[in-house]
Amino acid sequence: MAARGKRWIEHWDPENEQFWEETGKKVARRNLWFSILAEHIGFSVWTLWSVMVLFMGPQYGFSAADKFLLVSTPTLIGALMRPLYTFAVAKFGGRNWTIVSALLLLAPTILAAIAMEPGTSLGTFLLIAALGGVGGGNFASSMTNINAFYPEKHKGWALGLNAGGGNLGVAAIQLIGLLVIGTVGATAPRVVLAIYIPLIVVAAVCAYFYMDNLSSMKGDTKAMREVVKDPHTWVMSFLYVGTFGSFIGYSFAFGLVLQNQFGRTPLQAAAVTFLGPLLGSFSRPTGGWLADRIGGGKITFVTFVGMAAATVVLILASTSNSLALFTVAFIVLFVLTGIGNGSTYKMIPAIFRAKAKVAISEGADETLEMLKARKLSGALIGLAGAIGALGGLFINLAFRQSFADTKSGVPAFVAFLVFYGLCFAVTWAVYLRKQQSEVASTRGLALAGAEV
Repeated sequence: MAARGKRWIEHWDPENEQFWEETGKKVARRNLWFSILAEHIGFSVWTLWSVMVLFMGPQYGFSAADKFLLVSTPTLIGALMRPLYTFAVAKFGGRNWTIVSALLLLAPTILAAIAMEPGTSLGTFLLIAALGGVGGGNFASSMTNINAFYPEKHKGWALGLNAGGGNLGVAAIQLIGLLVIGTVGATAPRVVLAIYIPLIVVAAVCAYFYMDNLSSMKGDTKAMREVVKDPHTWVMSFLYVGTFGSFIGYSFAFGLVLQNQFGRTPLQAAAVTFLGPLLGSFSRPTGGWLADRIGGGKITFVTFVGMAAATVVLILASTSNSLALFTVAFIVLFVLTGIGNGSTYKMIPAIFRAKAKVAISEGADETLEMLKARKLSGALIGLAGAIGALGGLFINLAFRQSFADTKSGVPAFVAFLVFYGLCFAVTWAVYLRKQQSEVASTRGLALAGAEV
């Protein structure tokens, strides 16, 4: 394994068992751990405003609708950044882009530290929150990079662990916000920011010293053009709106919903807000692990059924004004989103590997087809991540309108229930029907259902 320049790996063949056991596993794990660190900090900065709004008391002069708009803004920008971050890995290398993307997090964090005080205009806060959207892009580049390091049989675990560790950044910053509010008070938001500025620098330095670039990722930008023509791209992106879009949307909105629907104080809201993202992050690797063993399609289907059921409970809890039932149901919903996140991302590389196997059986070169499968799955991971993140925007806009019209989140939950019903119907129709092999040969859908 020779290096070109600094930290460039020229030969990488994780599907070769001997290479993987002797060399690949150790290198892949090292890159995985430091990728998780950088992605974790990125998620924290991306969801920074879910914490900052808890510090915005009446003296700031913002309505509930203003605050929902504020937390929606980084969600939108983060979604738009994700395709660009996916391309950046192919253009600059996974290690190199991890360093740059980590350092970019300093701008919104430092600016937030300057602006967080009463009297700052909503427009200024919206601009700074938009800059925080760069943290959402880190997920796409990290997942695309780690996808290339691991063999197919370990992708579910590796991608689940990478994403779950990153998702924990949401819970981490909310837990820190809770500790600051509980100890210093709800007038000291800069303490939270002072903790994260040095952590951003640490993440960038660790990426510089301990991560690698894969030369096989170079020249990979054409994969996006090819992958958008594949019907699976839009099916998987739709499903990821339901899983990750729900996770990130609820992560931003949970505290605001508790404050506006149940009259919780900032401290009371913060005391439970972090639990949902925390458990949802821990459940994501479980979703990947289950998908490795049972099948991503089956796990995704069951997850969406469970999410619909949990949403029904949320509606009942809201109409009966039961805070305890509402909180439990919301946390269960978070756990299910994590499992679904892991299983859907397992499905993406499995789909392209199944296609590669078909091509190989028809005489195509095995090495080229497997390399193509890795490139296409990496491209789809970036695109699905971007589209999925838009689900978080829709959730917060739905809550904003719901509270503006009815002062309740019930209309929003009804809309989410309908959407989850569509998600499990699509999962069944495309990946689980008995006649899927026949459909695959004529429509290009539902390939290798058992593997997916």
